[in-house]
Amino acid sequence: MTRIAVATEEAEVAQHFGRCPLYRVYDVADGAVQSVQEVTNPGHDAGFPPDFVAGLGVNVVIVGGIGTGAINRFTGHGIEVIAGASGPADDAVARYLAGALVDRGSDCAGHEHGDHGCGH
Repeated sequence: MTRIAVATEEAEVAQHFGRCPLYRVYDVADGAVQSVQEVTNPGHDAGFPPDFVAGLGVNVVIVGGIGTGAINRFTGHGIEVIAGASGPADDAVARYLAGALVDRGSDCAGHEHGDHGCGH
């Protein structure tokens, strides 16, 4: 079974991983979604969201924008990151499963980061 987490805001792929309101977690078997659950993002402390999502047992993360620090934390957990996604979360998962969604990279540009920069 594959577990995919999508950073989500109003059923759309969120454009800022750490600040999204929730993560939609899809359990996939034999190329088909078996179940979906929504998990509230517990906070944006540096390094915490990637570790929290990794603790959910995910194998893949789909997001619009994400900092390099978060990407590195996911990579350290052995989790694939697909950045640069947009549109409805369900559609992004379907495109990923069809092999049509690829990582476009993300420098998290254009987001308000306060005093912590984009490294998350």
